[in-house]
Amino acid sequence: MKESFLENKGVVITGGASGFGRGAAFALAERGAEIVLVDFNKELLDETAEKVREKTGTNVIPILCDVSKSDQVKSMAKKAQKELPNVYILFNNAGIGVAYGKNICRVKEKDWDRIMDINLKGQWLVAKAFWRIMKSQKFEGEDLSGKIINTSSTAGLILDPNLPTYSITKAAINSLTILLAKSLAPNISVNSIAPGFHVTGIYLNDEETMRVTMRYGKIKIPLQRIGTVQDVVDLVIFLSSPSSDYITGSCIPIDGGLFNIGRKHGLKWEDIEY
Repeated sequence: MKESFLENKGVVITGGASGFGRGAAFALAERGAEIVLVDFNKELLDETAEKVREKTGTNVIPILCDVSKSDQVKSMAKKAQKELPNVYILFNNAGIGVAYGKNICRVKEKDWDRIMDINLKGQWLVAKAFWRIMKSQKFEGEDLSGKIINTSSTAGLILDPNLPTYSITKAAINSLTILLAKSLAPNISVNSIAPGFHVTGIYLNDEETMRVTMRYGKIKIPLQRIGTVQDVVDLVIFLSSPSSDYITGSCIPIDGGLFNIGRKHGLKWEDIEY
């Protein structure tokens, strides 16, 4: 039996149709939350909403939205506010990847603009749309009125020259997280999570595609396995729970040791064998 610590609380998940967002939707709904799922893929969004609804019996509202468009974000936030009893958790997760191995001087302007608009501007726009809603809420016996969880990446902790634009957006998200945490304390906690190599849509949901990328970058994971969606979902559950109430302004790697042991201290591809 899962603890229902989100009962009578609302959760908004951007990028909610697949990957980490989809996994978090199931997990947080199982813990009592009503869910607004946000994505720009209507077919996948509706399918995920229906499956979460069927499995958990909770209220799940899909809202089509491109988070890089301010008018769509404002409209989405108004709809979410109407549908939910409150917005206690904002999982600011929408993002896209780009082709691996592209020199930063060879990135096309349109590609630069698109990933900046979705990955960075999108998280900023969504936080802007919800902070007043979240800050004005009161929960009996609780210090916090809401929690924001931003999705970053280990590529934002140690910049990857093979993912230049992506890495810059994720590094900026870590800075955005700190500034939001400063601005919204003490009412709202704001943290970011930094996944490493996990099997998601960015890697075509294919482990072998990920292994090719890792071999090319000479990357090895100290815990000697590729990450899963569930690994990240478990961290999102923790940050959504009362157990994390005294944490804000942090970027938490969830990467099998890649950042703190691997790349940071010079661990090479040859050092560890799967």
